[in-house]
Amino acid sequence: MSIRVYVCPIEKEAELKKMLEYDPYIDPKIKEEDLKKIREDEMANIIFARQDCVLKDGASINLDPSKCYLFINAQDSFLDKAEKKLKSIEGLERADKSIEEKVAMFIDDERKRADEGFGSIFG
Repeated sequence: MSIRVYVCPIEKEAELKKMLEYDPYIDPKIKEEDLKKIREDEMANIIFARQDCVLKDGASINLDPSKCYLFINAQDSFLDKAEKKLKSIEGLERADKSIEEKVAMFIDDERKRADEGFGSIFG
């Protein structure tokens, strides 16, 4: 598993979020015969909803408030294909290493705090 972080203008957050949440296999509007075509389409099978993805606006993680940041933890084979699909979002680009580390550390800390909270609730 590898981690990648992408950055894009906050104005594109809704478009990106829609892409991240969509799974054609649970879409009730997709007909069975169309699912056959989807199974054969490599790009249609890049389903972010089935991966470890977190989208944060910059202000919430003490970074540029005019940007949003996408954290993805997935297999390299998925990430390479996913990057091609993500390029359809105008202005989205891979974050530099220092930003990637900051976002990954923030997500990790947030998850640890959540785990500790559940631990104190359930003892």
